Amino acid sequence: MPVISDPSEFNENELYVDLRAAMGLPLFLKCEGFNFAGSIKMKAATEMVDAAERSGALRPGSVLVESSSGNLGVALSVIAASRGYGFRCVTDARCNPATRRMMEALGSVVHVIEEPALHGGFLGARIAYVRALCASDDRYVWLNQYANDSNWRAHFRTTAPAIAHRFPDLDVLFVGAGTTGTLMGCARWFWQWRRRVRIVAVDSVGSVTFGGPARPRRIPGLGMGVRPPMLDASYVDDVVHVEEADTVRVCRRLAARGFLFGGSTGTVVSGASAWLDLHGGRDLTAVGIAPDLGERYLDTVHSPSWSVGSRGEDTLSSGDLAALSRPA
Repeated sequence: MPVISDPSEFNENELYVDLRAAMGLPLFLKCEGFNFAGSIKMKAATEMVDAAERSGALRPGSVLVESSSGNLGVALSVIAASRGYGFRCVTDARCNPATRRMMEALGSVVHVIEEPALHGGFLGARIAYVRALCASDDRYVWLNQYANDSNWRAHFRTTAPAIAHRFPDLDVLFVGAGTTGTLMGCARWFWQWRRRVRIVAVDSVGSVTFGGPARPRRIPGLGMGVRPPMLDASYVDDVVHVEEADTVRVCRRLAARGFLFGGSTGTVVSGASAWLDLHGGRDLTAVGIAPDLGERYLDTVHSPSWSVGSRGEDTLSSGDLAALSRPA
């Protein structure tokens, strides 16, 4: 049993769920929610903070600041509390209430953007607030998850090789697309070491990441209103887009079988199911990445009274995007 002094040292992510029995789906889910942050974002957060410390950008007295829909904010809250930094998370009205409370319980300050910007939506408003905050005080350090190479390198170093070790005969890997850190880290690793593995990106309908039209989305985690700066689509073999209503249905179906997963996982499973049906995947070895668990979605995705609907789009111009490409 491991003994740790820093919560970022513990990431018990070698649990896989076989969905053949639960859903009749030939898919293994790599569960990334078993760490103190409760999500795969602990990996990226740790890698980015470590790099900022090595470079000298983070010093005693620094205050981390980041735009996050939730999970990265929780991960940075854990690390900041452990290492003695302040942390301000800039999120928006779509962030799960339980996620906000978790960050606050860990000592972080959560600023919620209630209205989308006229040009740029919620993401644009969040980024504008982060920039203004950093300009107001040099103690603030923006890690910039959207363009920070440590985001994808965390998964190149850990997630992809762990999957390859567990499934040496892997045929296809399904990865949800948000900032595309997980997607790019895994895709680059398999391109370099196991090129025959097909990489399938799973995105939300309404996300513009792979060129689709922007549409309002309510479920945090996957999807972007701006093409992520770190995305290189040449590493991706296929893309599947999932309606948020299908995400909710899959999450509730999994919960009915005892597996309480978050919205991102429901999207990945729904997309994988559609792809495997289309490609006759019964004889393939397939793995999907489950970014988090479902307890922080009890007020939203897993609530019978909650449904997907319109809250506002994240849309940024190419000029706005240029600023996202410059990590702090």
